[in-house]
Amino acid sequence: MVEVSAQEYLCSRIRRAEQALMAHHEAVLRAYGLAMTQYTVLLTLSREEGMSGAQLARACGVTQQSMATVLTGMQAKGLIDRQPSPVHAKVMIATLTDVGQHLLDEAYQEVNVLEKAFVDTFTPAEHRQFCDLLDRATETLIEQTLRPTKSPSHRPPST
Repeated sequence: MVEVSAQEYLCSRIRRAEQALMAHHEAVLRAYGLAMTQYTVLLTLSREEGMSGAQLARACGVTQQSMATVLTGMQAKGLIDRQPSPVHAKVMIATLTDVGQHLLDEAYQEVNVLEKAFVDTFTPAEHRQFCDLLDRATETLIEQTLRPTKSPSHRPPST
């Protein structure tokens, strides 16, 4: 096997980029009293009429239990409202309040500064190519995650 430094691996570079992106967003959002999951809830609800906690958990990549805690805190701050679903009385549907929309609008302007910096960093052709490459990398990650893993060859045979 050829020895390659960790910095040369694509996965390491993707991880470093993700960490830098999350650190940037968290720093920006902290000024608005928001965590990344809360911001993602606000952004998601701004694009959808109303969603259940389970739907929001999937959209944000967290557990339903974590989302329940997030939604309770957001409702207490007046950022969202939750009402029983007209279809399933036990399911609560979250919607964005005017206060939540206003906070999202303000935070989004700050988060979007980074998007604008990327546009300024790359030529239009580089930007398109970079997006295409990231999409292909994401597809590969998803495919590899869905593939069944092989059993390690060092396992002793079962008797």
